[in-house]
Amino acid sequence: MGRGLHLSRPVCVDVPSETDAVLGKSMKLTCIYCMKRDEIKAKTRVNWYFKPNEEKGNSSNKTHIYKYEINRSVELDGPFKGRLAWNGSQDLQDVSIQIINVTYNDSGIYECNVSREFEFDFFKPSAFLVKKIQLKVKAKATGNAAALYSEIMMYVLLVCLTFWLLVEMVYCYRKISQSDEQSTCAYSVIVGLRAINPDSNHNTT
Repeated sequence: MGRGLHLSRPVCVDVPSETDAVLGKSMKLTCIYCMKRDEIKAKTRVNWYFKPNEEKGNSSNKTHIYKYEINRSVELDGPFKGRLAWNGSQDLQDVSIQIINVTYNDSGIYECNVSREFEFDFFKPSAFLVKKIQLKVKAKATGNAAALYSEIMMYVLLVCLTFWLLVEMVYCYRKISQSDEQSTCAYSVIVGLRAINPDSNHNTT
């Protein structure tokens, strides 16, 4: 019998989290901690904290709002009770969470703490990761800046092209008008000369 196939984990890509949330919508807080070697088993613990924006003269402490350990997630008591959901991957390389029904009070700093205890034959090294996300809550979604800039430039280009075509049309119309006037004047002069000197018709033949 041949060797069994080894099913490796999907490719892990560490991407930053979005930082702009829309009032009343859901918002994913992305936290990715890629495994360096997918063949190593590890015990993973995840803790999420929240610290509201500091107002003038007031300082606030961070609050433990969510945790994941022993293959289960736990939503803790506090302002986010009933509004947080696990949005990570089964292999625990993606340990993101989702906020449901975002409010203005959700603006602030979110901290994702991930600890891994790797299992080797003779020792168990550990690793730790901390990621912070500065979240801003807006009344409505705003378009991508690059896309908006491209759209504006497209309209500017169309306006410039239209103006250029208009100038060309006016210029061509004037040239045609001038040519017609010159032809008319020349014809009038010839007719006038023939009227003054009828014999010129015979002289020109």
